[in-house]
Amino acid sequence: MSNTKDTSNPQLEQQSSQESQTPHESSDSNAADRRPSPMEVLRQARGQLEELTGMAAESVSSFEQTEEGWSLEVEVLELERVPDTMSLMASYQVELDPQGQLTGYRRVRRYERGRADARRSGGR
Repeated sequence: MSNTKDTSNPQLEQQSSQESQTPHESSDSNAADRRPSPMEVLRQARGQLEELTGMAAESVSSFEQTEEGWSLEVEVLELERVPDTMSLMASYQVELDPQGQLTGYRRVRRYERGRADARRSGGR
């Protein structure tokens, strides 16, 4: 019996080639095409906004999928004060592409932590 491999059969060569591929190699192209889950998008958005602004993202008050990707409103601590109810907070509108990469942000509101929004007519 010989330990040499019979390479005259193309099907055996193809099978051997597929078996030698690691799962990591075959999933690389799929990972790039895969759309992130909503939780992954939330984590990425908060982390990217914190990195860009240097301010801690405390919560996400709005989150939706759009035709261009994702749109979020993130509440950020802008200026810590004592007592805590006097700290300055801000709402940032954050836009992300379909893969969850931040494409833009802007501050849409600034308020003291202890203050509620003014009551609007119609219960909104």
